[in-house]
Amino acid sequence: MSIDDILLETEEKMSKTDQVVQHEFAGVRTSKASPALVENLMVEAYGSQMRLRELAGITTPEPRMILIQPWDASMVHAIEKAIQKSNLGLNPAIDRKLIRLVLPELSQERRVELTKVVHKLAEDGRVAIRHVRREAIEHLKKTAKEGHVTEDEEKAAEKEVQTLTDQYIAKIDAHVSHKEKEMLTV
Repeated sequence: MSIDDILLETEEKMSKTDQVVQHEFAGVRTSKASPALVENLMVEAYGSQMRLRELAGITTPEPRMILIQPWDASMVHAIEKAIQKSNLGLNPAIDRKLIRLVLPELSQERRVELTKVVHKLAEDGRVAIRHVRREAIEHLKKTAKEGHVTEDEEKAAEKEVQTLTDQYIAKIDAHVSHKEKEMLTV
């Protein structure tokens, strides 16, 4: 494998990690309703666990309301149960074949708790990026040991990997500050 291939693969993995962190952040509640808040809830359906987004249409008709419309009306109570079990602190209201989730105003304590959740998710992302960096550097050293590249090329590539690592960690930090601002805005 050439140095360029290793660097491309490293950047691709770091980019995917960044996307995962962004997606995880979308599931953390802010003062505004978002389908991402509930789409990954696991629901007991048809004898197995399925994600809510696979069982229903999820919309936000108002800034503080999530509307869940199951494709199979018999799933309403299973979805309600999954929402109640989740730690979202939401109370589902069933309206025939629809489920309405009204998001109450977040208390300051809850905002601080959610900020801690965001920091934990961000740290997990940073750890994953550092893990990708370690793999890339090990791969570069192995390639240099096999004699496919010179020591200078290896050192230059390691610097490039470190630069990528710094860029993606900075991106995660930017996502954290944006999410915090979003959550702490009343």
